[in-house]
Formats: sequence, structure tokens, C-alpha cells
Amino acid sequence: MLSTPKPRSLLHTREITFQGYAREDGLWDIEGHLKDFKTNPFKTSAKTWQPGEAFHDMWVRVTLDKDFVIKEIEAVMDGQPHAECTAAIPPMDALIGSRLGKGWRKTIDTHLGGIKGCTHLRELLVSLATAAYQSVPGAFFDPNGDKPPLYLGTCKSWDFDGPVVMRVYPKFYRWKP
Repeated sequence: MLSTPKPRSLLHTREITFQGYAREDGLWDIEGHLKDFKTNPFKTSAKTWQPGEAFHDMWVRVTLDKDFVIKEIEAVMDGQPHAECTAAIPPMDALIGSRLGKGWRKTIDTHLGGIKGCTHLRELLVSLATAAYQSVPGAFFDPNGDKPPLYLGTCKSWDFDGPVVMRVYPKFYRWKP
């Protein structure tokens, strides 16, 4: 828990959630949801949003195969500050056939960067990849056991030279790619 802060007033809340689902057809659905709220009335070109009313209320569903290739994508804006925001949804189909993995951020930027897409949908897509890896069984593991799980070497705890890898994956302790 964070320390007690100095006196302050809440201005903005952003909620982001992800859920991963195994489908009966052998694919996976990963859903992301982003909501933004203000504590005071907030005016955009479309309307005045009341405190607690989500002026961003956006959903993304990505359907993946076992290789993390996007088979389907769907985006919905239940709330957006401008009517024109929804024009950022159709270009998302350009991600169909792309693979979540190394270079994912670049793929998003290539297809949806700048005025081609929506900042908030891009934000959901970036983090959706990690939710996918948490959801798909065996995503991190080499079926033969010859290669380390993909998350080794990606943070302080999973340092190849560290105590956690030595305890949990001694075979890969001090491993060099």
C-alpha cells in the first residue's frame, strides 16, 4: 500500500480491465475495457459529461489461435468524447493476421498509429498482449523443455543469474541466449 499522501482532490479516474477466455473452438478471446471519469462536469464538442459518467467507455476483443495470431478483432465505443472517435474502429481490422509477441507495439503503431487510430484503443491493445500470455495455457513454455519460458530474463525477479531462476528453473540458471 502507498504511504498516506498530502491533502489532495481527486480529478480523474481511469479503469482498465482485461479478461481472457478459452473458446470451445480451440481459440481464445481476450477482452479489454477502458473507462475514464472526471469528478467535475467535463465538456467536449459532443456534450457535457457529468461527474462519474464515463466519457471514454471502450471495449476491444481479440480472438487468437495457439500461435497468438489474431483471427478476429472487435472494438466498441459505448462512450466517446466526440462522434468522430468511432471512425477509429474500422482500421483495427488491419491487425487481423498479426501476431502478439515481439514487435507488437510496432505492429500497433504501423496499423493504427497517429491519426489512423485511437490513442485509447491502442493503449488497450498494448497491454492486452500481456493479458493474452497470462490467459493461454502453455504460452510461455517450450513443449520440449529445451528453451526457457519466455518471461525469464524480462524482469528483476526472473533474472537468469538470480535466485528465483536458480530455485524455480535451475536448468536455466545462468543461461545465455
